[in-house]
Amino acid sequence: MNRDALIRELRKISRVRGERFDVIVARGKGSHYRVYFGDKVTTIKSGELRPGYVRLIKDQLGIE
Repeated sequence: MNRDALIRELRKISRVRGERFDVIVARGKGSHYRVYFGDKVTTIKSGELRPGYVRLIKDQLGIE
Protein backbone atom coordinates (compact mmCIF):
# COMPACT_ATOMS: atom_id res chain seq x y z
CA MET A 1 0.00 0.00 0.00
CA ASN A 2 1.31 3.46 -0.74
CA ARG A 3 0.74 6.63 1.29
CA ASP A 4 -2.03 7.99 -0.93
CA ALA A 5 -4.02 4.75 -0.66
CA LEU A 6 -3.68 4.83 3.13
CA ILE A 7 -4.84 8.45 3.26
CA ARG A 8 -7.88 7.60 1.10
CA GLU A 9 -8.73 4.72 3.43
CA LEU A 10 -8.33 6.88 6.55
CA ARG A 11 -10.48 9.65 5.00
CA LYS A 12 -13.23 7.11 4.25
CA ILE A 13 -13.13 5.75 7.82
CA SER A 14 -13.27 9.28 9.25
CA ARG A 15 -16.37 10.08 7.17
CA VAL A 16 -18.14 6.96 8.42
CA ARG A 17 -17.23 7.74 12.04
CA GLY A 18 -17.86 11.47 11.74
CA GLU A 19 -14.33 12.26 12.94
CA ARG A 20 -12.11 15.18 11.99
CA PHE A 21 -9.50 14.28 9.35
CA ASP A 22 -6.78 16.59 8.07
CA VAL A 23 -3.57 16.01 6.14
CA ILE A 24 -0.99 18.75 6.62
CA VAL A 25 1.80 18.57 4.06
CA ALA A 26 3.72 21.61 5.29
CA ARG A 27 4.01 20.37 8.90
CA GLY A 28 5.83 17.14 8.06
CA LYS A 29 9.60 17.00 7.64
CA GLY A 30 10.88 16.28 4.15
CA SER A 31 8.43 14.01 2.36
CA HIS A 32 6.44 13.12 5.49
CA TYR A 33 2.81 14.15 6.04
CA ARG A 34 1.22 15.04 9.38
CA VAL A 35 -2.22 13.42 9.76
CA TYR A 36 -4.92 14.42 12.26
CA PHE A 37 -7.68 11.88 12.93
CA GLY A 38 -10.13 13.00 15.58
CA ASP A 39 -7.98 14.11 18.52
CA LYS A 40 -4.97 11.95 17.54
CA VAL A 41 -1.96 12.89 15.40
CA THR A 42 0.67 10.88 13.56
CA THR A 43 3.20 11.23 10.76
CA ILE A 44 3.14 9.15 7.59
CA LYS A 45 6.24 8.66 5.46
CA SER A 46 6.21 8.52 1.68
CA GLY A 47 6.63 5.58 -0.64
CA GLU A 48 5.52 1.98 -0.30
CA LEU A 49 4.20 1.19 3.20
CA ARG A 50 4.67 -2.27 4.65
CA PRO A 51 1.70 -3.95 6.38
CA GLY A 52 3.33 -3.62 9.80
CA TYR A 53 3.80 0.13 9.31
CA VAL A 54 0.18 0.55 8.18
CA ARG A 55 -0.95 -1.36 11.29
CA LEU A 56 1.24 0.90 13.45
CA ILE A 57 -0.31 4.06 11.96
CA LYS A 58 -3.84 2.72 12.49
CA ASP A 59 -3.03 1.77 16.09
CA GLN A 60 -1.65 5.27 16.73
CA LEU A 61 -4.88 6.76 15.39
CA GLY A 62 -7.11 4.38 17.33
CA ILE A 63 -8.42 2.48 14.30
CA GLU A 64 -9.02 -1.30 14.40
